[in-house]
Amino acid sequence: MTTHSEWIRPEDIEKRSMEIIGQEMPDGNWTPEELAVVKRCIHTSADFDYAQNLYFSDQAVCHARKALAQGATIVTDTNMAAAGINKKALERLGGSVRCFMAEEETAREAKARGITRAAVSMEYAAALKGPLIFAIGNAPTALIRLYELIREGKAEPAFIIGAPVGFVNVIEAKELIRTAGIPCIIARGRKGGSNIAAAICNAIVKLQTAEVK
Repeated sequence: MTTHSEWIRPEDIEKRSMEIIGQEMPDGNWTPEELAVVKRCIHTSADFDYAQNLYFSDQAVCHARKALAQGATIVTDTNMAAAGINKKALERLGGSVRCFMAEEETAREAKARGITRAAVSMEYAAALKGPLIFAIGNAPTALIRLYELIREGKAEPAFIIGAPVGFVNVIEAKELIRTAGIPCIIARGRKGGSNIAAAICNAIVKLQTAEVK
């Protein structure tokens, strides 16, 4: 048991955590950038399943970094995910975060149409200007509606992070995005969450900000 005198300094906790993760990581064929994303998800969740269930489309991190370099807006489906993204680092890249879920207009329209707020949020987000990164960590209906908007020619995301958590339509919604032809990172299966969506964003933002120093 660690005593008070043996506590690791606050600034060394993350470094030591990453060392432990590196020691316990299973073998994989990730690129260095993909590995940074995988390790960040494990660091956030203490769940090594992310070493197996994260799907990267071809050159996924490169596509995401290109969007960030162009000042992308990151759209989330929860305020929790939005709160977890490193906004100061994102602002250095000319980017910002938007979430429409808690807005009164979203709630009114969703009720009037009998659909989820998450679905309406995707419609509002699709109208934003500039490159868009969608980071979905909670609502499978957000991914489903986003997929529909892409098929309808009403949305052109630069990148999608699909990590909703749960049991109903979660796996199916993620698989739809894998077939949408958009660069993406998907947390396959039931696991995910707003924290994972934010972690993936932060890993990629950190890679890009390191590049522009």
